[in-house]
Amino acid sequence: MNRIIGIFIFFVFCMTNVHGKEFAGYVSSASPEATEAGIKILKNGGNAFDAAISVSLALGASEPAGSGIFGQTVMLVQPKEGEPFVIHGTTLSPANIPDVVSRKHLTQGRTASTIPSNLKVLSFTHKNYGSGQFSWNELLEPAIDLYENGILIGNFRYLASNNYRSAFNIQKEAADIFLKENGSPYLIGEIFKQPKMAKTLKRIAELGAEEFYRGEMAKNIAKDMSENGGWITYDDLANFPDPKIIPTIQTDYKGYEIHSLPPPYGGWIMLQILKILEQSDTADIDEDNWKRRIELLNAMRLGHGERTNNPVSGFYDYGNEIKTKISEEEATRLLNKYKNGIGGETTHFSVVDGDGNAIAVTQSIDSYFGSKTVHPEYGFLYNNYMQSFRLEDDGSPYVLKENEMPLSSMSATIVKKNDEPVVVLGSPASARIISAVAQVTSYWIDVEENIAKAVAAFRVHVVPDNKAYIEGPTISNELLSELSRYGYELKRPNYGVSNGQYDPYFGGVHALAKEKGVWTGTADPRRDGISKAAWK
Repeated sequence: MNRIIGIFIFFVFCMTNVHGKEFAGYVSSASPEATEAGIKILKNGGNAFDAAISVSLALGASEPAGSGIFGQTVMLVQPKEGEPFVIHGTTLSPANIPDVVSRKHLTQGRTASTIPSNLKVLSFTHKNYGSGQFSWNELLEPAIDLYENGILIGNFRYLASNNYRSAFNIQKEAADIFLKENGSPYLIGEIFKQPKMAKTLKRIAELGAEEFYRGEMAKNIAKDMSENGGWITYDDLANFPDPKIIPTIQTDYKGYEIHSLPPPYGGWIMLQILKILEQSDTADIDEDNWKRRIELLNAMRLGHGERTNNPVSGFYDYGNEIKTKISEEEATRLLNKYKNGIGGETTHFSVVDGDGNAIAVTQSIDSYFGSKTVHPEYGFLYNNYMQSFRLEDDGSPYVLKENEMPLSSMSATIVKKNDEPVVVLGSPASARIISAVAQVTSYWIDVEENIAKAVAAFRVHVVPDNKAYIEGPTISNELLSELSRYGYELKRPNYGVSNGQYDPYFGGVHALAKEKGVWTGTADPRRDGISKAAWK
């Protein structure tokens, strides 16, 4: 904790004592290499969109467990002028799905993969929002270098690969990439390279993203799918649309304007959790103690419960329904009913630039290392977003359909005050994304405007199964008593990649905040990332 606070103080000092230099921006991401890639772009005249492209691809190289070019990328943007918007980069299910599908089809191998959006989103962003100072090729160079020359294995990277080593052994090509010749994971301090991906990204840099969707690469991807029982075809890739620009969903929370991602993403649940918290006694949530933790758990149980039992009725025409769900009246109704009735794996990064653009980007291949299956020649991991669909028609929009968006917990968020962005954040970790973003946002507003403390604070999580996950070395007697009173079952995560008192199970929030008029940032201590300011 002291290390995190010290980093925060250091960055504030730097931002107020860099004489003769102009603030170019700030990046917070899940890997030092990806953050440095974005900083280099900002220093040399790029804008936040340019930096986001480089950071996105560098994360695929330096944090392969979380994202990659066969994954999903969504951007929440506050432009320097105008209203926030979303670059809606959902993936889609294939156009042809067999009549008989099992749960195993949706979770393992090539049949688990949706049509990827990552390169479409990045190419679209470069063409429509880039500064013009950098070519597509130049923005891909940092990631190519990382794939070619390698990354240094740190603690989180080792724990992630070690935990999934048996899954890699199912496919020889995956084991050849992610494990050493003797079948063991790369150890802390060793260099991990991906020469196949270096070659793949060089080709995409030279020929553009369309090579991946319509060129020879697309044909070879379709061939690999066909020969191994996968469902994605060349037509699926060739007909995959450019991302749409859509409005955010938003609500007010204690004088702040909170913007997040619309369905099929998890933003509405996160906003509903905040509205439920808003109805709580202020004294119960304005200190980081057991009272705040129980209020967080209660709000999360209600919000996640609504997602499961009373979801939005569709992913397209949701305006009035969302407005009701995140209203103060609905929060009060849920809270009163609740009180009367009771006796992934993903990555996120945030970027701002000196011109006033702010971007929160969440991207994923869904589970850790996606489907654990790679393209034999190109070396990328297929995603496993098909597991987000339900096989039985329960009346929800989550049911398996052809060319449909998968359910996602992505909840990238921008907080505004007096019409200016003041916090940019998001997180990985499946449903824990929603819980992590809600509690960090609440901490910054309710407890203290200190983004480093907000991200470093111990977290809680619960979904409607009443299993309350509590982070931290100790649990007070008061919290234990309240857990019992509200019918919670105390759980500790056992996810295989924990490190001491912080656990990646609870997310990886990479956030930027304007505090006392100055942008600062922090990287989640649960991951390997850093935040850094750029000057020019």
